[in-house]
Amino acid sequence: MTKPFKKVMTGLEDARSYLKGARDGFAVHEVEVPEPNVVAIRGRTGLSQPAFAKSIGVPLGTLKNWEQGRRRPEGPARVLLALIEKRPSLVQDELVR
Repeated sequence: MTKPFKKVMTGLEDARSYLKGARDGFAVHEVEVPEPNVVAIRGRTGLSQPAFAKSIGVPLGTLKNWEQGRRRPEGPARVLLALIEKRPSLVQDELVR
């Protein structure tokens, strides 16, 4: 086995042990992503609701629920919104070519 492969396997075994309940010797790092202001983020992009929803891959109804506070973006959507907040043209620059 190559050294990089051994390191990956060690990491996977550590993850398996952690999931099975072993906690000694593990450090868990949690990153708090702030609550996004979806209306403001979309506004900075200059996109309509349908265009913005399509650009980030969510149904229009989902975007409307976020903007009206009925639902909250979670997981990867929160991270993507945080990135777009910092760079409003991110999706267009990187994904739409």
